[in-house]
Amino acid sequence: MAFVIRRLAFYLVAVFVAITFNFLIPRLMPGDPVDAMFAAAGGRMPPETIAAYREMLGFVDAPLWQQYLQYLRSVLMLDLGPSIMMFPTPVTTVLAGTLPWTVLLAGAATVLAIGIGCGFGLYAAYHRGGRVDRFAPVIWQFAASMPQAVTALAMFFIFALTLGWFPLGFGFNPNLRPGWSLDFVASVVMHAVLPLLTLLISMIATWVFTMRNAMVNVLGEDYIAMARAKGLPTNRIMRRYAARNAILPVVTAASMALGFAVAGQVFVETVFNYPGIGQLIVRAVAARDYPLMQACFLLIVLGVLAANFIADMLYVWLDPRLRS
Repeated sequence: MAFVIRRLAFYLVAVFVAITFNFLIPRLMPGDPVDAMFAAAGGRMPPETIAAYREMLGFVDAPLWQQYLQYLRSVLMLDLGPSIMMFPTPVTTVLAGTLPWTVLLAGAATVLAIGIGCGFGLYAAYHRGGRVDRFAPVIWQFAASMPQAVTALAMFFIFALTLGWFPLGFGFNPNLRPGWSLDFVASVVMHAVLPLLTLLISMIATWVFTMRNAMVNVLGEDYIAMARAKGLPTNRIMRRYAARNAILPVVTAASMALGFAVAGQVFVETVFNYPGIGQLIVRAVAARDYPLMQACFLLIVLGVLAANFIADMLYVWLDPRLRS
């Protein structure tokens, strides 16, 4: 319990630091969101309107510590202000509309990549020197070495534009009403296939090498030799003795992958016009939508910290030495 409390305190401090940096960075940059709105309006905004926008976005003429306290209160109340490029829609509403698509795509890609990659790594390590061990890591590494944007463009050109097997973009057929109907779910799946395959191609190699190397180290331990000498079945040695200990490095890598999965989807979502956080960040940067950018970056940081905290808890559960 003491370990859990210490880790929880550490992550609370990390969240506080992340929120502080998220507040400071836009204020250290030249100009502010209202300047961007003023320029977009062609300089035809009256002074009272400019002052009202500055107060609404938290860029008031007040000491920095007062602005900081106001920002902390806004974050705690989940009131992050309106989006500039979608004014007056609140930032929280914009995020609520895009986050499920990114969670769906990033979650499915990460889970499938871990499952497939660890399966290949496990088999390759236990049959070291075999065909799978010699060729599978090389093939996956070659596929992962391609820039993600190039892979996405190739998938888009071949399977969507040339062959017409999959839709050209977006998350679902806009002619369908969103809901749990079979047609809508099938449309969502078809639109997610190409972005998902692109992410899988770039992610699987990491898990193949992580699991293979961890398994090779574990298979050299004395207790594995003892299990073999006792004549235990191969499947039992792999699942009950080797895989459980080799999974610890995978847990660490998985926590990082889950956290950064959102940020890593920028190219894929842009190429396939997928309505997720990655594409939203690109649009927010182009429009200098500071409130939306702050919210997206804060969301990514919180996702990374949450994933690391879950990984710490899994470590405690998987490794009895940490409990003592």
